[in-house]
Amino acid sequence: MEVKELILQAEDIHKATELISSKLSKPVIIENKNFELISYSSSFDKFDQTQQKTILSKKCPIFIIDRLKKEGIVQRLEKHSDPIRVHPIEELGFHQRVVIAAKHLGHTMGYIWIQESDQLLDSVELGFLEEITPHLGNLIHDVFTKLNAKKGRKEEVLWQLLHHEYGSESQLLNNASLAKLTLPERFSVVVFSVSAPRYKFMLDDLEKIVHNAYSHTQMYSLKTEFQVILVLYGAARKKFSSLELARSLIEEVKQEIGEEEFYQFLIGVGKEYNSLYHMRKSFLEALEVIETANFISPRPESMPREFAYLGIYRYLATLYEKNSSEDYYSDDLLSLIQNDAEKQTDLLRTLEVYLANNGKGKQTANELFIHPNTLNYRIKKIQELTNIDFNDFNMKSYLYTELLLLNNVAAYYQRYKGAVKKGIPS
Repeated sequence: MEVKELILQAEDIHKATELISSKLSKPVIIENKNFELISYSSSFDKFDQTQQKTILSKKCPIFIIDRLKKEGIVQRLEKHSDPIRVHPIEELGFHQRVVIAAKHLGHTMGYIWIQESDQLLDSVELGFLEEITPHLGNLIHDVFTKLNAKKGRKEEVLWQLLHHEYGSESQLLNNASLAKLTLPERFSVVVFSVSAPRYKFMLDDLEKIVHNAYSHTQMYSLKTEFQVILVLYGAARKKFSSLELARSLIEEVKQEIGEEEFYQFLIGVGKEYNSLYHMRKSFLEALEVIETANFISPRPESMPREFAYLGIYRYLATLYEKNSSEDYYSDDLLSLIQNDAEKQTDLLRTLEVYLANNGKGKQTANELFIHPNTLNYRIKKIQELTNIDFNDFNMKSYLYTELLLLNNVAAYYQRYKGAVKKGIPS
Protein backbone atom coordinates (compact mmCIF):
# COMPACT_ATOMS: atom_id res chain seq x y z
CA MET A 1 0.00 0.00 0.00
CA GLU A 2 1.31 3.45 -0.93
CA VAL A 3 2.30 5.90 1.81
CA LYS A 4 -0.41 8.30 0.71
CA GLU A 5 -3.08 5.67 1.23
CA LEU A 6 -1.66 4.79 4.65
CA ILE A 7 -1.84 8.44 5.65
CA LEU A 8 -5.40 8.85 4.38
CA GLN A 9 -6.40 5.80 6.42
CA ALA A 10 -4.52 6.88 9.55
CA GLU A 11 -6.69 7.72 12.56
CA ASP A 12 -3.79 8.97 14.68
CA ILE A 13 -2.17 12.35 13.99
CA HIS A 14 1.22 11.16 15.30
CA LYS A 15 1.29 8.15 12.97
CA ALA A 16 0.37 10.40 10.04
CA THR A 17 3.19 12.80 10.96
CA GLU A 18 5.78 10.01 10.96
CA LEU A 19 4.50 8.71 7.60
CA ILE A 20 4.76 12.18 6.01
CA SER A 21 8.30 12.60 7.34
CA SER A 22 9.25 9.16 6.02
CA LYS A 23 7.77 9.90 2.60
CA LEU A 24 9.50 13.29 2.23
CA SER A 25 12.66 12.45 4.23
CA LYS A 26 12.35 15.74 6.08
CA PRO A 27 11.44 16.96 9.58
CA VAL A 28 7.70 17.60 10.02
CA ILE A 29 5.89 19.63 12.66
CA ILE A 30 2.12 20.01 13.00
CA GLU A 31 0.69 22.93 14.99
CA ASN A 32 -2.84 24.04 15.76
CA LYS A 33 -4.23 27.39 14.61
CA ASN A 34 -2.67 29.04 17.69
CA PHE A 35 0.79 27.77 16.64
CA GLU A 36 0.86 25.30 19.54
CA LEU A 37 2.54 21.95 18.94
CA ILE A 38 0.32 18.96 18.18
CA SER A 39 2.78 16.49 16.68
CA TYR A 40 6.31 16.20 15.30
CA SER A 41 8.34 13.52 13.53
CA SER A 42 10.33 12.05 16.40
CA SER A 43 12.17 9.63 14.11
CA PHE A 44 13.71 12.56 12.20
CA ASP A 45 15.86 14.68 14.50
CA LYS A 46 17.47 17.26 12.17
CA PHE A 47 15.28 20.10 13.36
CA ASP A 48 16.46 23.68 13.08
CA GLN A 49 16.78 25.97 16.12
CA THR A 50 13.23 27.33 15.82
CA GLN A 51 11.68 23.87 15.55
CA GLN A 52 13.70 22.65 18.52
CA LYS A 53 12.29 25.52 20.59
CA THR A 54 8.77 24.71 19.38
CA ILE A 55 9.16 21.10 20.47
CA LEU A 56 10.54 22.06 23.89
CA SER A 57 8.08 24.84 24.71
CA LYS A 58 5.12 23.25 22.87
CA LYS A 59 4.57 26.53 21.02
CA CYS A 60 6.18 28.37 18.11
CA PRO A 61 8.30 31.27 19.46
CA ILE A 62 6.33 34.51 19.56
CA PHE A 63 8.96 36.49 17.63
CA ILE A 64 8.70 33.97 14.78
CA ILE A 65 4.90 34.27 14.72
CA ASP A 66 5.21 38.06 14.64
CA ARG A 67 7.66 37.84 11.72
CA LEU A 68 5.31 35.51 9.80
CA LYS A 69 2.41 37.91 10.37
CA LYS A 70 4.54 40.88 9.32
CA GLU A 71 5.45 39.16 6.05
CA GLY A 72 1.82 38.20 5.36
CA ILE A 73 2.41 34.44 5.62
CA VAL A 74 -0.32 33.89 8.23
CA GLN A 75 -2.83 35.91 6.20
CA ARG A 76 -2.02 33.89 3.05
CA LEU A 77 -2.46 30.62 4.91
CA GLU A 78 -5.93 31.70 6.00
CA LYS A 79 -7.00 32.55 2.45
CA HIS A 80 -5.30 29.81 0.42
CA SER A 81 -5.05 26.03 0.62
CA ASP A 82 -1.88 25.53 -1.43
CA PRO A 83 1.61 25.12 0.07
CA ILE A 84 3.62 28.28 0.77
CA ARG A 85 7.41 28.36 0.70
CA VAL A 86 8.80 30.43 3.59
CA HIS A 87 12.33 31.74 3.10
CA PRO A 88 14.93 31.26 5.84
CA ILE A 89 15.51 33.73 8.66
CA GLU A 90 19.06 32.65 9.40
CA GLU A 91 19.67 35.09 12.24
CA LEU A 92 16.75 33.51 14.13
CA GLY A 93 17.67 29.90 13.40
CA PHE A 94 14.70 29.50 11.05
CA HIS A 95 15.58 27.36 8.01
CA GLN A 96 13.66 27.37 4.75
CA ARG A 97 10.43 25.41 4.87
CA VAL A 98 7.06 24.79 3.28
CA VAL A 99 3.86 25.35 5.22
CA ILE A 100 0.29 24.46 4.34
CA ALA A 101 -2.92 25.15 6.25
CA ALA A 102 -4.96 22.13 7.36
CA LYS A 103 -8.68 22.93 7.17
CA HIS A 104 -11.88 21.23 8.30
CA LEU A 105 -15.20 22.33 6.79
CA GLY A 106 -13.53 25.48 5.52
CA HIS A 107 -12.04 26.45 8.90
CA THR A 108 -8.28 26.47 9.56
CA MET A 109 -7.47 23.85 12.18
CA GLY A 110 -3.70 24.06 12.08
CA TYR A 111 -0.53 24.12 10.00
CA ILE A 112 1.85 21.48 8.60
CA TRP A 113 5.49 22.61 8.44
CA ILE A 114 8.06 20.77 6.32
CA GLN A 115 11.67 21.85 6.85
CA GLU A 116 13.43 21.81 3.46
CA SER A 117 17.04 22.69 4.39
CA ASP A 118 19.30 20.98 1.85
CA GLN A 119 16.81 20.00 -0.87
CA LEU A 120 13.57 21.70 -1.91
CA LEU A 121 10.32 19.81 -2.31
CA ASP A 122 9.48 19.24 -5.97
CA SER A 123 6.10 19.74 -7.64
CA VAL A 124 5.09 16.10 -7.09
CA GLU A 125 5.83 16.33 -3.36
CA LEU A 126 3.98 19.63 -3.08
CA GLY A 127 1.01 18.01 -4.82
CA PHE A 128 1.21 15.12 -2.36
CA LEU A 129 0.95 17.60 0.51
CA GLU A 130 -2.14 19.22 -1.00
CA GLU A 131 -3.82 15.82 -1.37
CA ILE A 132 -3.28 14.66 2.22
CA THR A 133 -3.82 17.98 4.03
CA PRO A 134 -7.66 17.81 4.15
CA HIS A 135 -7.36 14.51 6.04
CA LEU A 136 -4.88 16.10 8.45
CA GLY A 137 -7.40 18.89 9.07
CA ASN A 138 -9.91 16.20 10.03
CA LEU A 139 -7.36 14.53 12.35
CA ILE A 140 -6.57 17.82 14.11
CA HIS A 141 -10.30 18.41 14.54
CA ASP A 142 -10.67 14.90 15.98
CA VAL A 143 -7.91 15.59 18.51
CA PHE A 144 -9.91 18.47 19.99
CA THR A 145 -13.26 16.72 19.63
CA LYS A 146 -12.02 13.76 21.65
CA LEU A 147 -10.45 16.06 24.22
CA ASN A 148 -13.64 18.05 24.69
CA ALA A 149 -15.83 14.96 24.75
CA LYS A 150 -14.23 13.57 27.90
CA LYS A 151 -16.12 14.31 31.11
CA GLY A 152 -15.18 13.85 34.72
CA ARG A 153 -11.44 14.31 34.42
CA LYS A 154 -9.79 17.23 36.13
CA GLU A 155 -6.88 17.35 33.69
CA GLU A 156 -9.18 17.69 30.70
CA VAL A 157 -11.06 20.60 32.28
CA LEU A 158 -7.77 22.35 33.05
CA TRP A 159 -6.57 21.83 29.47
CA GLN A 160 -9.84 23.35 28.28
CA LEU A 161 -9.17 26.38 30.44
CA LEU A 162 -5.57 26.72 29.26
CA HIS A 163 -6.56 26.49 25.60
CA HIS A 164 -9.98 28.24 25.66
CA GLU A 165 -11.60 25.04 24.42
CA TYR A 166 -14.93 25.33 26.19
CA GLY A 167 -18.17 26.52 24.68
CA SER A 168 -19.46 28.70 27.49
CA GLU A 169 -18.87 29.45 31.15
CA SER A 170 -21.88 27.37 32.16
CA GLN A 171 -20.54 24.41 30.18
CA LEU A 172 -17.14 24.84 31.83
CA LEU A 173 -18.67 24.97 35.31
CA ASN A 174 -20.69 21.86 34.54
CA ASN A 175 -17.60 19.98 33.34
CA ALA A 176 -15.69 21.05 36.45
CA SER A 177 -18.54 19.89 38.67
CA LEU A 178 -18.61 16.49 36.96
CA ALA A 179 -14.86 16.21 37.42
CA LYS A 180 -15.13 17.32 41.07
CA LEU A 181 -12.65 20.07 40.28
CA THR A 182 -12.69 23.15 42.49
CA LEU A 183 -12.00 26.11 40.23
CA PRO A 184 -9.76 28.90 41.62
CA GLU A 185 -10.93 32.39 42.47
CA ARG A 186 -7.33 33.64 42.25
CA PHE A 187 -4.49 31.89 40.44
CA SER A 188 -1.21 31.99 38.52
CA VAL A 189 0.18 29.52 36.01
CA VAL A 190 3.78 28.34 36.38
CA VAL A 191 5.59 26.34 33.70
CA PHE A 192 8.78 24.31 34.21
CA SER A 193 10.37 23.38 30.87
CA VAL A 194 13.60 21.42 30.44
CA SER A 195 16.37 23.23 28.55
CA ALA A 196 17.07 20.21 26.31
CA PRO A 197 15.32 16.88 25.56
CA ARG A 198 18.00 14.89 27.39
CA TYR A 199 16.85 16.41 30.70
CA LYS A 200 13.21 15.37 30.45
CA PHE A 201 13.80 12.62 33.05
CA MET A 202 14.02 15.46 35.60
CA LEU A 203 10.31 16.20 35.23
CA ASP A 204 9.45 13.10 37.28
CA ASP A 205 11.69 14.32 40.12
CA LEU A 206 10.12 17.75 39.86
CA GLU A 207 6.59 16.37 40.20
CA LYS A 208 7.58 14.37 43.30
CA ILE A 209 9.15 17.42 44.96
CA VAL A 210 6.14 19.60 44.22
CA HIS A 211 3.60 17.10 45.46
CA ASN A 212 5.58 16.13 48.56
CA ALA A 213 6.29 19.71 49.62
CA TYR A 214 2.93 21.21 48.68
CA SER A 215 0.45 18.38 49.22
CA HIS A 216 -1.43 20.67 51.63
CA THR A 217 -1.72 23.43 49.03
CA GLN A 218 -4.41 23.58 46.39
CA MET A 219 -2.76 23.31 43.01
CA TYR A 220 -3.02 21.14 39.95
CA SER A 221 -0.29 19.95 37.62
CA LEU A 222 -0.30 18.90 33.99
CA LYS A 223 2.60 17.17 32.30
CA THR A 224 3.71 17.13 28.67
CA GLU A 225 6.79 15.55 27.15
CA PHE A 226 9.09 18.41 28.13
CA GLN A 227 7.07 20.49 30.60
CA VAL A 228 5.24 20.50 33.91
CA ILE A 229 2.45 23.08 34.07
CA LEU A 230 1.20 24.12 37.50
CA VAL A 231 -2.00 26.02 38.21
CA LEU A 232 -1.44 27.57 41.64
CA TYR A 233 -4.47 28.62 43.66
CA GLY A 234 -4.18 31.79 45.71
CA ALA A 235 -6.31 32.99 48.59
CA ALA A 236 -9.44 34.59 47.11
CA ARG A 237 -9.07 37.89 48.97
CA LYS A 238 -5.29 38.04 49.28
CA LYS A 239 -3.71 39.83 46.34
CA PHE A 240 -0.54 38.24 44.91
CA SER A 241 -0.96 35.15 47.13
CA SER A 242 -0.58 32.75 44.17
CA LEU A 243 2.62 34.55 43.13
CA GLU A 244 4.00 34.27 46.66
CA LEU A 245 3.30 30.54 46.46
CA ALA A 246 5.06 30.36 43.08
CA ARG A 247 8.19 32.03 44.47
CA SER A 248 8.40 29.76 47.50
CA LEU A 249 7.78 26.69 45.33
CA ILE A 250 10.57 27.61 42.91
CA GLU A 251 12.97 28.15 45.79
CA GLU A 252 11.95 24.80 47.31
CA VAL A 253 12.64 23.02 44.02
CA LYS A 254 16.04 24.69 43.82
CA GLN A 255 16.96 23.55 47.32
CA GLU A 256 15.70 19.99 46.82
CA ILE A 257 17.01 19.27 43.34
CA GLY A 258 20.38 21.05 43.62
CA GLU A 259 21.67 24.00 41.64
CA GLU A 260 23.25 22.05 38.77
CA GLU A 261 20.01 20.30 37.85
CA PHE A 262 17.83 23.26 38.78
CA TYR A 263 19.43 25.44 36.11
CA GLN A 264 18.46 22.90 33.45
CA PHE A 265 14.89 24.14 33.95
CA LEU A 266 13.49 27.15 32.14
CA ILE A 267 10.81 28.56 34.43
CA GLY A 268 8.03 30.97 33.57
CA VAL A 269 5.46 32.50 35.94
CA GLY A 270 2.35 34.12 34.49
CA LYS A 271 0.62 37.06 36.15
CA GLU A 272 -2.01 36.54 38.82
CA TYR A 273 -5.67 36.73 37.78
CA ASN A 274 -9.05 36.24 39.40
CA SER A 275 -11.08 35.47 36.25
CA LEU A 276 -11.06 31.98 34.75
CA TYR A 277 -11.16 33.52 31.30
CA HIS A 278 -7.61 34.74 31.89
CA MET A 279 -6.12 31.35 32.78
CA ARG A 280 -4.92 30.93 29.20
CA LYS A 281 -3.42 34.43 29.38
CA SER A 282 -1.40 33.52 32.47
CA PHE A 283 -0.32 30.32 30.72
CA LEU A 284 0.84 32.17 27.59
CA GLU A 285 2.69 34.70 29.74
CA ALA A 286 4.59 31.88 31.45
CA LEU A 287 5.44 30.44 28.03
CA GLU A 288 6.68 33.82 26.80
CA VAL A 289 9.15 33.96 29.70
CA ILE A 290 10.41 30.51 28.71
CA GLU A 291 10.65 31.45 25.04
CA THR A 292 12.68 34.52 25.95
CA ALA A 293 15.01 32.52 28.20
CA ASN A 294 15.36 29.91 25.46
CA PHE A 295 16.31 32.64 23.00
CA ILE A 296 18.94 34.41 25.08
CA SER A 297 20.31 31.52 27.20
CA PRO A 298 20.60 33.79 30.27
CA ARG A 299 23.17 33.45 32.99
CA PRO A 300 21.65 31.86 36.14
CA GLU A 301 19.30 34.22 37.98
CA SER A 302 20.04 37.10 35.59
CA MET A 303 16.63 37.09 33.88
CA PRO A 304 13.30 37.51 35.70
CA ARG A 305 11.11 34.42 35.83
CA GLU A 306 7.90 36.36 36.35
CA PHE A 307 6.22 37.83 33.29
CA ALA A 308 5.31 40.98 35.24
CA TYR A 309 9.03 41.74 35.69
CA LEU A 310 10.21 40.67 32.24
CA GLY A 311 10.47 44.29 31.09
CA ILE A 312 12.95 44.95 28.29
CA TYR A 313 13.70 41.23 27.94
CA ARG A 314 10.37 40.92 26.06
CA TYR A 315 11.80 42.89 23.16
CA LEU A 316 15.29 41.41 22.86
CA ALA A 317 14.39 38.97 20.07
CA THR A 318 12.83 41.75 18.01
CA LEU A 319 15.83 44.03 18.55
CA TYR A 320 18.19 41.18 17.71
CA GLU A 321 16.39 40.60 14.41
CA LYS A 322 16.32 44.31 13.52
CA ASN A 323 19.95 45.02 14.38
CA SER A 324 21.21 41.86 12.66
CA SER A 325 19.20 42.48 9.48
CA GLU A 326 20.44 46.09 9.29
CA ASP A 327 24.04 45.11 10.21
CA TYR A 328 23.90 47.68 13.01
CA TYR A 329 26.60 48.16 15.66
CA SER A 330 27.14 50.52 18.57
CA ASP A 331 30.44 52.33 18.04
CA ASP A 332 30.78 52.85 21.80
CA LEU A 333 30.48 49.15 22.58
CA LEU A 334 32.76 48.21 19.71
CA SER A 335 35.43 50.46 21.25
CA LEU A 336 35.08 48.72 24.63
CA ILE A 337 35.20 45.23 23.09
CA GLN A 338 38.33 46.24 21.16
CA ASN A 339 39.99 47.61 24.30
CA ASP A 340 39.07 44.50 26.33
CA ALA A 341 40.57 42.25 23.66
CA GLU A 342 43.79 44.23 23.20
CA LYS A 343 44.51 45.17 26.82
CA GLN A 344 42.77 42.37 28.75
CA THR A 345 40.45 44.82 30.52
CA ASP A 346 36.88 44.11 31.63
CA LEU A 347 35.19 47.35 30.65
CA LEU A 348 32.20 45.83 28.84
CA ARG A 349 31.16 43.77 31.86
CA THR A 350 31.81 46.74 34.15
CA LEU A 351 29.50 48.92 32.07
CA GLU A 352 26.73 46.30 32.15
CA VAL A 353 26.84 45.89 35.93
CA TYR A 354 27.13 49.65 36.48
CA LEU A 355 24.02 50.31 34.36
CA ALA A 356 22.13 47.39 35.94
CA ASN A 357 22.77 48.92 39.37
CA ASN A 358 21.59 52.33 38.16
CA GLY A 359 25.04 53.89 38.58
CA LYS A 360 25.41 52.96 42.25
CA GLY A 361 29.16 52.68 42.77
CA LYS A 362 29.31 50.67 45.99
CA GLN A 363 26.76 48.12 44.78
CA THR A 364 28.53 47.76 41.44
CA ALA A 365 31.97 47.34 43.04
CA ASN A 366 30.64 44.66 45.41
CA GLU A 367 29.06 42.72 42.54
CA LEU A 368 32.28 42.88 40.51
CA PHE A 369 34.42 42.06 43.57
CA ILE A 370 36.63 45.12 43.01
CA HIS A 371 37.62 48.15 45.09
CA PRO A 372 35.52 51.34 44.56
CA ASN A 373 38.66 53.12 43.37
CA THR A 374 39.14 50.44 40.70
CA LEU A 375 35.55 50.97 39.61
CA ASN A 376 36.06 54.72 39.39
CA TYR A 377 39.15 54.17 37.23
CA ARG A 378 37.21 51.86 34.90
CA ILE A 379 34.29 54.29 34.56
CA LYS A 380 36.71 57.09 33.74
CA LYS A 381 38.37 54.87 31.12
CA ILE A 382 34.96 54.03 29.59
CA GLN A 383 34.23 57.75 29.28
CA GLU A 384 37.59 58.36 27.60
CA LEU A 385 37.00 55.63 25.02
CA THR A 386 33.35 56.41 24.25
CA ASN A 387 30.75 59.15 23.91
CA ILE A 388 28.61 57.68 26.70
CA ASP A 389 26.81 60.27 28.83
CA PHE A 390 25.83 58.67 32.13
CA ASN A 391 23.38 61.52 32.77
CA ASP A 392 21.39 60.65 29.64
CA PHE A 393 18.67 58.15 30.64
CA ASN A 394 17.75 57.36 27.03
CA MET A 395 21.36 56.51 26.17
CA LYS A 396 21.74 54.35 29.28
CA SER A 397 18.54 52.44 28.51
CA TYR A 398 19.65 51.78 24.94
CA LEU A 399 23.14 50.67 26.00
CA TYR A 400 21.80 48.33 28.67
CA THR A 401 19.51 46.67 26.12
CA GLU A 402 22.37 46.22 23.68
CA LEU A 403 24.54 44.81 26.47
CA LEU A 404 21.87 42.27 27.38
CA LEU A 405 22.02 40.98 23.82
CA LEU A 406 25.81 41.01 23.74
CA ASN A 407 26.17 39.10 26.98
CA ASN A 408 23.32 36.63 26.53
CA VAL A 409 23.24 35.82 22.80
CA ALA A 410 26.48 34.23 21.64
CA ALA A 411 25.83 34.88 17.94
CA TYR A 412 25.29 38.57 18.60
CA TYR A 413 28.58 38.89 20.47
CA GLN A 414 30.37 37.09 17.64
CA ARG A 415 29.01 39.70 15.21
CA TYR A 416 30.63 42.45 17.27
CA LYS A 417 33.91 40.56 17.55
CA GLY A 418 33.87 40.06 13.80
CA ALA A 419 33.29 43.78 13.29
CA VAL A 420 36.29 44.61 15.50
CA LYS A 421 38.48 42.30 13.38
CA LYS A 422 37.26 44.02 10.23
CA GLY A 423 38.33 47.38 11.66
CA ILE A 424 34.95 48.79 12.64
CA PRO A 425 35.38 51.39 14.05
CA SER A 426 38.46 52.52 12.17
